[in-house]
Amino acid sequence: MRRIHRLILLLQLVLLQTVVQAATTDACPPANGVALQVLGSGGPIADDARASAGYLVWVDGVSKILIDAGGGTFLRFGEAGASFNALDFIGLSHFHTDHSADLPALLKSGYFANRERSLSIAGPDAGGPFPGLNSYLGSMFNDESGAYGYLSGYLDGTAGLPRIESIEVSPDSAGRVTIFGGAKGELQIQAMHVPHGIVPALAFRVRAGQSSIVFASDQNGNDERFIEFANSADVLIMHMPVPEGVSGAGRKLHAPPSVIGAIAARAQVGTLVLSHLMGRSLQDLDANVGIVKSLYGGAIVVANDLDCVAIQE
Repeated sequence: MRRIHRLILLLQLVLLQTVVQAATTDACPPANGVALQVLGSGGPIADDARASAGYLVWVDGVSKILIDAGGGTFLRFGEAGASFNALDFIGLSHFHTDHSADLPALLKSGYFANRERSLSIAGPDAGGPFPGLNSYLGSMFNDESGAYGYLSGYLDGTAGLPRIESIEVSPDSAGRVTIFGGAKGELQIQAMHVPHGIVPALAFRVRAGQSSIVFASDQNGNDERFIEFANSADVLIMHMPVPEGVSGAGRKLHAPPSVIGAIAARAQVGTLVLSHLMGRSLQDLDANVGIVKSLYGGAIVVANDLDCVAIQE
């Protein structure tokens, strides 16, 4: 009986160490393996010293993927030591400013990078008052009518600028579509539309080698297909800008902590990163995180700008 108790205690200690290690932010970029770095952990209000939504995926020390480019992420991109030349893919989940406003600033910086190869950029199609990715890019970079027409070379690969390979993603009946890489490639990215009120929005699943990271984006958590989309991911990033008990427009747009915890538990993810925090969810952060923990027993990271979560294989 004592031996059984010792074995149980040892197992509990091992599990505790696993949780602590996973929930501890590391230094980016690690020389080897895959890591998530948070560029912006905040929302659209400039009152909490956080940049808006943005994330980097590092692979073997190289900044390969950028998901979202909200206000402030341009600065954080540089602070992280990321390279515009190294990027293979940019994913814009939707066209709220706190997810996309710094894209032109980032592309302007790319003017000085002497990049020659094209750059893939993905985003949703149009819906309601929101443009699709192609119209969004055209409104900024069209040489005749774009707000930044002087950067029109991004649309056709002229003027020494790399050509943007635009990937506009429409809803798919299967709930997901592969938009970058292939089934057998080292790098694969899938997308699916997620419910965010009237705003067309995408979640992204990134597979690099054997590691997987899912970016849930802004969503209310009401699409059951997202559970399968996020299933067994090493890291799941869920946005928590609203507290428990939110109603009205906030609930139509965002998942409260209880829904976040239930999704992470049902998807059986390795580490849950809570990000896109705002005053409403920060006001009683411990209580909101406690609700998530009551439903999800895995490792949880409450994100801050420039935090790094390395995936241990």
